[in-house]
Amino acid sequence: MSHVFHRHCHHLPPTIASGNGMYLIDTQGNEYLDACGGAAVSCLGHNHPTVLEAIHRQLDAIPYAHTGFFTSAPSEALAEKLADLAPTSINHAYLVSGGSEAMETALKLARQYWVEVGEPQRQHFIARRQSYHGNTLGALSVGGNAWRRAPFAPLLMDTSLIAPCYAYRDQGPDETAYEYGQRVANELEAMLLEKGPDTVIGFVAEPVVGATAGALTAEAGYFSRIRAICDQYNILLILDEVMCGTGRTGRFFAFEHEDIVPDIVAIAKGLAAGYQPIGATLVSDRLYEAIASGSGFFQHGHTFMAHPTACAAALATLTTLEQERLVDAAEKQGKALKTALHHQFDSHPFVGDIRGRGLFVALELVADKTSKRPFSSDLALHQTIKHTAMHNGLMCYPMGGTIDGKQGHHILLAPPYIIESTHIAAITDKLALTLEMCLPSQ
Repeated sequence: MSHVFHRHCHHLPPTIASGNGMYLIDTQGNEYLDACGGAAVSCLGHNHPTVLEAIHRQLDAIPYAHTGFFTSAPSEALAEKLADLAPTSINHAYLVSGGSEAMETALKLARQYWVEVGEPQRQHFIARRQSYHGNTLGALSVGGNAWRRAPFAPLLMDTSLIAPCYAYRDQGPDETAYEYGQRVANELEAMLLEKGPDTVIGFVAEPVVGATAGALTAEAGYFSRIRAICDQYNILLILDEVMCGTGRTGRFFAFEHEDIVPDIVAIAKGLAAGYQPIGATLVSDRLYEAIASGSGFFQHGHTFMAHPTACAAALATLTTLEQERLVDAAEKQGKALKTALHHQFDSHPFVGDIRGRGLFVALELVADKTSKRPFSSDLALHQTIKHTAMHNGLMCYPMGGTIDGKQGHHILLAPPYIIESTHIAAITDKLALTLEMCLPSQ
């Protein structure tokens, strides 16, 4: 009997023993090719010596000091590094312990900004269906993941949800990709006019939707229109790059592909590559100065924020990404991975769409390719695929509810940036075997 309260009470996962590079090994000696980075976390692979050395050095110096009393050299250096990587209007980083905390911080900061500038009537967020922003109550409130929200609905903030940019499912037969993107972007304006723009704090979105809809990218021009609407009606643009950021799409920030700059952006997962728990909320000068010249105090905080050891790990991760040119590698190897997936699965009767950007890609599964009809949600197909893939020595990230929170299935792939051609071939082979074992005979 395990005394750990595991994610599922009726399933005890294998016990991890070690890892190296692209592989993890359990206590039974089984080896798993990590094609999902856990949950898009392990961007450097496992046991990278540079990050381990940085952690050891910091442990020998001082592992932890509370930010109510001290700052630390690693946190100062990390914040400076993030400011250097960010657009010129973003120069401050609030350092926390993970993605949900980073998004919770973003929401509270956005609210306090409007209080500081004398507009306390702003108390409403607009976000998108089929999104996910974290599991704290605030972050869950602005998420559109129906399955995760359902048990806690009475506790959540009232948030207005508009359509995602989901061309595979929603683009009209007479629309161009651009026209479709503009149409769904304009839902933001319609919702603002319905709610009253001066009651709205901001709009929350993932530049590339992660686990809920499976590496869903927006059509060209969509986010430019979103930014223009936010500017026109004077609301904040809050981007969640917890999964898709930190180089995963082939740029350090996923929003760089869209030629926009947010007011707040949250990053986490790949920030320290899983070597320590950390997240960051990056804030524009406009918001920082409003608080600095107002109350001077952000009414928020966590015991382990700006943790020196975690910051040292993150700083070493960012240094490694630069020195080993791994963001460029994510772009290059992402193209190679998508090419291999198209070659393997374009003619597969149950793979409807292959999408994504960089090393953040997904396959949407369908029961009928012509009609795009999904498999029955009663099959729990994502769970079967996950367990079968593990049996085949592959870690991937299948999810259900892709279309509307109940219907649809996809498989998300987010491997470490150190991936090579041999790993890509192994991923496609193991995934093909897994689908053969899990799906109806073709």
